[in-house]
Amino acid sequence: MTEATGIVGEFLSLKADTDADVLAMQCGDFYEFFGDDAELVGEELELKVTSKSSQGQSYPMAGVPLADLTPYLKALVERGYRVAVADQYETDDGHAREVVRVVTPGTFVETSDADAQYLAAVVADQGSDSSSGSGSGSGSSSGDETAYGLAFADVTTGRFLVAGTEDVDEAMTELYRFAPVEVLPGPDVRTDDDLLAQLRDRLEARLTLHETEAFAPKRAAHRVRDHFGGETVDRLDLPESALAAAGAVLAYVEETGAGVLASMTRLQTHRGDDHVTLDVTTQRNLELTETMHGDRDGSLFATIDHTKTSAGGRLLKEWLQRPRRSLDVLEERQASVGALATAALARDELQDVLGGAYDLERLASRATHGSADARDLLAVRDTLALVPRVVEAVESTPDLADSPLSTVVNRVDRERAADLRETLADALAEEPPSTVRQGGMLKKGYDDDLDDLIERHDELEQWLDTLADREKRQHGLNHVTVDRNKTDGYYIQVGRSAADGVPDHYEEIKQLKNSKRFTTDELEDKEREILRIEEQRGDLEYELFQGLRQDVAERAALLQDVGRTLATVDALSSLASHAAENGWVRPALSRGGALEINQGRHPVVEQTTEFVPNDVAMDADRGFLVVTGPNMSGKSTYMRQVACIVLLAQIGSFVPAREAEIGLVDGIFTRVGALDELAQGRSTFMVEMSELSNILHAATDESLVILDEVGRGTATYDGISIAWAATEYLHNEIRAKTLFATHYHELTGLADHLPRVANVHVAADERDGDVTFLRTVRDGPTDRSYGIHVADLAGVPAPVVDRARDVLERLREEKAIEAKGGGSSEPVQTVFDVSSGSFRGPANADGGDPEPATGVERDPDAEAVLEDLESIDVNSTPPVELMATVQEWKRRLDLEE
Repeated sequence: MTEATGIVGEFLSLKADTDADVLAMQCGDFYEFFGDDAELVGEELELKVTSKSSQGQSYPMAGVPLADLTPYLKALVERGYRVAVADQYETDDGHAREVVRVVTPGTFVETSDADAQYLAAVVADQGSDSSSGSGSGSGSSSGDETAYGLAFADVTTGRFLVAGTEDVDEAMTELYRFAPVEVLPGPDVRTDDDLLAQLRDRLEARLTLHETEAFAPKRAAHRVRDHFGGETVDRLDLPESALAAAGAVLAYVEETGAGVLASMTRLQTHRGDDHVTLDVTTQRNLELTETMHGDRDGSLFATIDHTKTSAGGRLLKEWLQRPRRSLDVLEERQASVGALATAALARDELQDVLGGAYDLERLASRATHGSADARDLLAVRDTLALVPRVVEAVESTPDLADSPLSTVVNRVDRERAADLRETLADALAEEPPSTVRQGGMLKKGYDDDLDDLIERHDELEQWLDTLADREKRQHGLNHVTVDRNKTDGYYIQVGRSAADGVPDHYEEIKQLKNSKRFTTDELEDKEREILRIEEQRGDLEYELFQGLRQDVAERAALLQDVGRTLATVDALSSLASHAAENGWVRPALSRGGALEINQGRHPVVEQTTEFVPNDVAMDADRGFLVVTGPNMSGKSTYMRQVACIVLLAQIGSFVPAREAEIGLVDGIFTRVGALDELAQGRSTFMVEMSELSNILHAATDESLVILDEVGRGTATYDGISIAWAATEYLHNEIRAKTLFATHYHELTGLADHLPRVANVHVAADERDGDVTFLRTVRDGPTDRSYGIHVADLAGVPAPVVDRARDVLERLREEKAIEAKGGGSSEPVQTVFDVSSGSFRGPANADGGDPEPATGVERDPDAEAVLEDLESIDVNSTPPVELMATVQEWKRRLDLEE
């Protein structure tokens, strides 16, 4: 097959030299795609596909205008494609093209989405056994070793964070928290099939296999030290795996040509003792940023988000996903929220001002990338102009001036910010064009040479504007106009009725239906001069604009500071607005103290229903609450509201309660329901046990644990045994504040034997067979579950509900039950033996105990399992070993799902 030449051949050659999925190659005023790439973008972007011939062959072709590339790039990278961009440049022989950048989901700078857009790298520590497995802490390393190093970079804002984790579960939690759009797995991670499967299943991110050399520890450490400074790296004392991840991210950003390294000015550690642990399961169960169905609406974040800027929204979400333990930080935020909640007029003014702010962090990144246009720099100017107004609103309001908010707004270097604003104000035209090559971006007076060109250009424009009138007067012509187009250039157009009377120096260039077009030597001279001036002006103005944009890029750190300050004011104002509108109160915070919530409410549920508030009281002597009550009575909502209130308190927010005292926790862990993960080979019960195992490994005596129905996914006695053992372990060994909802009423007896266990229940009122759920939590255990009532509410057919009530009554009174429909002419009476957990057959004729029902005699395997059960010491057996034993019993009895 003959190889393509010309433009198509150049395209195919460039594409072969890149590992991108798609190549966009500039050809004059368009970016073109050829061959398979044209068919791909035609389908993905609904572009018209034509054809281009080369060497006797026809190649599919599609294109987009030069100025319209960005939205098409956005659409492609959002679908997970890597797109190479080849720009055209002039040479002595004509045109040439080269790939200037490769745009990937994690390196796309021009995004318009408000959410952060993280590029992540994950590296396994070669000195640990981190790659040996996952789940249940199996990947954890011993002691203080770091099993995984993580790095996160948001190229749109310049944020760069690193973290080290001790096991794969912590690594996945951090990745889930940041929700990166692209992940670079390190060499050892690529060989860990289990971890790769988790990355694919739990993250909506592209996995990119970046070159192995970029993760080399010494090379990566050198790159990080060179970029951020040796003193910074030494101060953070980062593990080798974290440095390797950070170095790989820097290398990848540089190699893709994103051009934003200059905006990455600070290296920060993400994890530490100052933050609350929120694992993946807890974030999902508490619906922090999205509901169980994946919707933003209905999440805790959506409920409290009243921010006016995209940066403020990102910061508030970050606070929610990274609660703090620092009492000083939280009390400063609380004081600011309290002052803003009280000063309603000043808060409204601040939010009005912030409504005009642009995203300075992203604008700074675009400036360093070289993609910021004049309108972006105008946005920088206008946002910097808001800083004095924000400071004035704070300083002129006594409550705000006396609060920590005053310190927040005064962290900005206002003098440098004002200098940059004035520079931009002096330089930029008020309505610049959308492209940087068009001219008209800069004000008159900014540069003398540019002013001379503009003045001469204006003179020529004036000459052209008056040419038609002069020609009419001088030559007595009617219907004369002067205009310009790409085909004919400048021309004099004369109506056909007067065209025969034009002077001899007019040269005809085109005939139209009702007119003729002419040119003259003088007009052509003026045209050449004006085109030359326009070219000179465009080149000079672009050069001056590049210098101005570079000035902004060099102040990226300043813009990031200002942007972060405005975002902080925005996030605090959002919390204050929600607190004022919903009657939230400032909780009292303490280190390791009691948890006392009076008349607490669920922050999301109260928005959509008339909520029944409830109390919770937990301290050193009452640290484990067994929560019982009917189905659908609100047990899960009650426990979730406690977790949400604690979490809100630890971001510095007010909380939905009459009053609250919150002892700071180091982690919030939840196990609330489970969906089958059969596609990953994990049943409901296995998911339940894995989540329980993670809690038992990770929780401490300063944690808050929420457990809902542990053990319900297996046989009754298995479940009770596991729930009992887990309760004892949490009470005796971990000593975490725990709320445990259960239908196993046997567990309520633990309150009589374990000093820190107390019973509470969600009350119900039953009158004349009608049941009303009161949604009120009271001390003591419940005596019924009202499951049949719930079945009735759910629409189960009346005969089934009625029969269930009859069977339940007989079971409670240990009366015989007629097993209807068994095939015999007479109903067979059986009795359910609660002690043995089985049915017994008809009573003997002499009135003795019923014989075992046919078909329920125990086989040898069952007898062996029962013997094992009788011999095991539940109190002394570790929970993990106990769970493994239960699984083995199920296997022997062929009960595995």
